[in-house]
Amino acid sequence: MNLQLLFSGATSACLELVNRAPYYAPEKFTIYLDDQEIRQCETNVFSLFGLTPNTTYTVTARGDYLEAAYTFTTKTERCVVDVRAFGAVGDGVHDDTLAIQTAINCLPQQGRLFFPAGTYLSLPLSLKSHITLELAEGATLLGSPAREKYPIIPGSVLDGDKEVFFGGFEGETKAMYQSLITAEYAEDITIVGPGTIDGNGQGGHWWEGFKDFPAARPRLMFFNRCQNVNLHGVLGCNSPSWQLHPYYSRNVGIYDVAITAPKVSPNTDACDPESCDGVEIIGCRFTVGDDCIAIKSGKIELGSKLNCPADHHTIRNCLMEFGHGAVTLGSEIGAGVRNLSVSHCVFHGTDRGLRIKSRRGRGKNCWIDNVSFHNIRMDGVLTPIAVNLWYNCCDPDRESEYVWSREHLPVDDRTPRMGRFHFINIDCTNAEVAACYIDGLPESPIEAVEFRNVNISFKPDAQPGIPIMENFAKPRCRLGLYLDNVKHIRIKNVTVTGADGDGLIANHYEDIAKDGFIEEN
Repeated sequence: MNLQLLFSGATSACLELVNRAPYYAPEKFTIYLDDQEIRQCETNVFSLFGLTPNTTYTVTARGDYLEAAYTFTTKTERCVVDVRAFGAVGDGVHDDTLAIQTAINCLPQQGRLFFPAGTYLSLPLSLKSHITLELAEGATLLGSPAREKYPIIPGSVLDGDKEVFFGGFEGETKAMYQSLITAEYAEDITIVGPGTIDGNGQGGHWWEGFKDFPAARPRLMFFNRCQNVNLHGVLGCNSPSWQLHPYYSRNVGIYDVAITAPKVSPNTDACDPESCDGVEIIGCRFTVGDDCIAIKSGKIELGSKLNCPADHHTIRNCLMEFGHGAVTLGSEIGAGVRNLSVSHCVFHGTDRGLRIKSRRGRGKNCWIDNVSFHNIRMDGVLTPIAVNLWYNCCDPDRESEYVWSREHLPVDDRTPRMGRFHFINIDCTNAEVAACYIDGLPESPIEAVEFRNVNISFKPDAQPGIPIMENFAKPRCRLGLYLDNVKHIRIKNVTVTGADGDGLIANHYEDIAKDGFIEEN
């Protein structure tokens, strides 16, 4: 067992205790900084704040049966500026927008803008390259409820015959209200905690009647075509819609971040990286009103025009609670998803655990491959594994025959493709609807699915529900492993306990291999 450094800024650091236990450490341990006791900890990922720039520290994690240490040096910085020096009040009543934006505009490269304890009421803010925002403990950046004052950003603007992209939502280029924190075409941006960024979705009435708004709702944070963005330690909450939305960006790190929103708040996904390359989401806690994480790459138009897949994403040591899906791919994945690893996570009380959703019409570039889910623990997840090629939401033709027809339709430029999926070392207790529901297209079957060392048991008083969102969906209860239109199925050391009927139902496959499949009633 050892420590590794995930992130180090000028005044904060995030470290990870490397072991096999999902999210929670094998035992509680004490954190020491240069031999001074800091606090007790029970999670694999932890953070340190209030450090001094350009200083070398040794961190030690010490328990009854573990001890690990790591030495690192914090980054240098040019200056630190208190936002109150520019006139910010921080009383939650005074509009601090102008003061904060002026401070950001004036901040030199490698400068840090510091928010001391207080509540800073603000309209949307625009960030620039090479700066850090730090919110101290007790500091809250609060979105203004004055919705009519939020600027509307165009989806794109034509520069001659060249299209310049600025905004988008749900897989399409479209006008949107500016997000509380926005960065466009910028680099080297850091936002660190332990303060709070509150989108005030309820105060601004963003969750009501939004289908009639003149533009898409803002996100809490929106990063368009940025690179080298790091978020560390902050609490984000109550966004008008998606909370964190990196968009066509590269090298995005999200470490020890907490995201919350009421369970009934619409479309408040915690983190939706879209067409990004190189995303790390590690040590985070998400509990929201929609998917906890949804990886996207646009609908068919952007998937064809830009063909920018979601690539090289790592999700590790995270806790997901009370969302529609814990980790979701899609449904807007017109350019596909490649090279995704989800590991060492705990899911509790989500509708679905590992959720993949697409449909006819996402396009031939919608190619999902090399996706691995391993070392995951779930409890109270209604359907732990759901792969759905019949998704019927978010599109005008959602109820058309083209979407729902079970006929073997011709393969054309609209047809998505699914590659290899691995589900390894997964334990699920108190499932209710289905252990696994994988439903591919007859004309474009899923290439291969592997289950290895998987244990799924059902809640004794399970209630019926819908395993996947599709037209004519039928309620299910305690359904075992259900697979349809998967070419190659590999099952090794899998136990399904408490299913009604057969523990494994497989249709329309080329071959299936079972080694150690156990059904227990």
